[in-house]
Amino acid sequence: MREVVTVQVGGFANFVGSHFWNFQDELLGLADDPAADAAFRTAPLDMDVLYRTGETLQVEPAYCPRLVSVGSRGSLGSLSSSGAPSLSSAASDQLNVTTWSGNVTRSVEKPHGRNLFLQSLTEQEPNPSTSNGGNNSQKSVEDKDLVECLEKDVNFWTDYTKVQYHPQSLYEMYGSWTDFDKFDNFGTAREVVSEWSLMEEMNEKLRFFVEECDHIQGIQFIVDDSGGFSSIAATYLENIADDYTNTPVLLYCVRDPVTHGSSRNQRDTITRSLHDAVSLSKLSSFCSLMVPIGLPSLSQSSLSPFLSIQDAKPFHSSAISAAAIHSVTVPFRLQNAGPASNIAHSSGNIDMRELVHIISDQGRQNMVTALDVAMPAPSLKDGNDLWNMKSLRTLTPEISDEEEDPYSVESLVVHGVLRAGGHRASISQVKDSVYSAYEGRATKPKFSHLSVSPCPLPIPLPFPSIFRSHIGQHGEILSNHAEGTQPKGSLDVESIPMAARLRSSNAVLPFIERRSLSLQKFGVARGSLGTQILRDWGFGREEMEDMSEHLSKMVRAFHPEGGLTSDSD
Repeated sequence: MREVVTVQVGGFANFVGSHFWNFQDELLGLADDPAADAAFRTAPLDMDVLYRTGETLQVEPAYCPRLVSVGSRGSLGSLSSSGAPSLSSAASDQLNVTTWSGNVTRSVEKPHGRNLFLQSLTEQEPNPSTSNGGNNSQKSVEDKDLVECLEKDVNFWTDYTKVQYHPQSLYEMYGSWTDFDKFDNFGTAREVVSEWSLMEEMNEKLRFFVEECDHIQGIQFIVDDSGGFSSIAATYLENIADDYTNTPVLLYCVRDPVTHGSSRNQRDTITRSLHDAVSLSKLSSFCSLMVPIGLPSLSQSSLSPFLSIQDAKPFHSSAISAAAIHSVTVPFRLQNAGPASNIAHSSGNIDMRELVHIISDQGRQNMVTALDVAMPAPSLKDGNDLWNMKSLRTLTPEISDEEEDPYSVESLVVHGVLRAGGHRASISQVKDSVYSAYEGRATKPKFSHLSVSPCPLPIPLPFPSIFRSHIGQHGEILSNHAEGTQPKGSLDVESIPMAARLRSSNAVLPFIERRSLSLQKFGVARGSLGTQILRDWGFGREEMEDMSEHLSKMVRAFHPEGGLTSDSD
C-alpha cells in the first residue's frame, strides 16, 4: 500500500475537498451495502491509500482522511478545529477557569447553527451514506427536505460534509491580519507567511500524517490560488520541498467562477495580472505537476448541455472540480486483482510518481497540464463505433482549442462506463473502443496512458442538483425523456460514468505565456506601473527578475532549440 496525503488550502479548495471526501465516504458505505450495485461492492479501489485507521478523542476506532485542511478564522462554520461540532453557548458557559480567582469577563462568539442536513447526520444511525434509492416514503420526504436545504443553506464547506475528520486535520489561521474580505492577492498574505509559528503549526500537522506512512507515494495539494492563500500555499510547498525532497507533489489550483469578476480600474487590472503571474511562478517552483482548474463560467461552458450549474454557488461549481479530481486520482488506488480475487478487474494502475513521469518527462519538460472531463461519460455503442473523445471538455482556463499537437502527452481515466442498454461495459470493451478512437485521430499524442475501472462516480445525498432532465438514474444520456425544468440531484441520479484526462500539450501555452508577458510588462520592465505593487508585496528587483526568468523558461519548453522527436513510445 502506497499512501497519499492530501492538503487543502483556502476557501474554495476546501469546498472542493468537501465534495471529494463525500465521494470517498459514499464509496465506503456502498462497498459494505449488500443492496448496492456490484460495481461498488467489488470496486478495485484501495481506500487505505487516502485514509488512515486511528482513534477519536474519545478513544473510539475511526477511519479518517489523511488530510490537512487550512482555512481562515471562522471558515469551519459549525465544526470545531478538532473535527467535532462546535460547543453551544450553554456548553461553553460550563467551562471553568481554575487558574484565576478574580473576576472574569467572557466574550463568546455565537456558534454557527447546524443546517438540516448536518442535524440529520447526528439523528440517524448510521448516517445517510447510501440514502438515494430508499423505499421508505417517509424517508424520501425527509431526503427531499435535505436536498432543498442544501440548495438554499450552504455558507461553509462544512455545511455539506459527512466525513469524520482527525483532530490533526483542520487548521484555522488566527491573527489580527485576518481581514479576508481584502485577502485577494498574493501580497495580502505577507504577515501570515512571516509569522513563523503559524507556518510551523501547519508543517507539524502535515508531518503527523506523513511520518506515519509506510511508503508514501505523494502529496495531492489543492489550493484556492485566487488570492492570498496562493502565497500561503507557496510557502507551505517550499517547506514541503525542503522536508520531503523525493516526494512528488501534485498541485491542483482551483478557482471559483465568482473570482473571475471584471476589474474596477487600471490598478486592479494590473494587480490581478501580477497576482496570476507571481502565483504561477511561485507555485510551480515547488510542485511536480500543476493542474489549473477554474473556468470563468461553468453555466455557459461546454458542460452546460448536461449540467445546470449556478456559478454564484461554490456548492455547485466545486462539485465539478471535485468529481474531476476524484477521477484522475483513481489510478493511484486501483488494486491488482489476482486470479482468485472477487474484486472487479481494472487496468492501468499507476502511482503519483509514475503519473508525473508520464506527463512531464515525455518529450517537453512541461509541468503545467490541462484537465478535461466528460461528466457524464458517453456510453459505448453497439458495433464498432469509437468512444467519443470529443466528449471531454476542459476545466482549465485560458487554453487554446488546438488538439493537433504531435508532442502532447495524455493520461486518460475512464470509469463506470455503460454500453448500449444501460449495462456496465467490460474493461476490454472500454479499452478496445478508446484505443480505436486514438488510432482514428488525425494527430496522435506522442504518448498516452489509459486507466479503466468498472466503478462509476457515486452521487451522495449532499451533492447539488445540477443534472439536466435527460440524465438517467445511472448517468446514461436518455433519448426519450420528458422535458423538465427542475435539475436532478442525488435522489434521481445514483451514479454517473466518468472520464477525465490530464493533458500536457501546446494548448496550455497561452495560459503560461499570458502570465509571463504580464510579469515582464507590468513588473520587470523599466518604469513599469506594477513595480511598486511587487515591492509592496515584499519582492526586490532580483527576485522579480528570477520569477520572470522562471516563467520565460516555462514558455521556452514549448519552443526547444533542438526540436523534438514525435516517435511514440
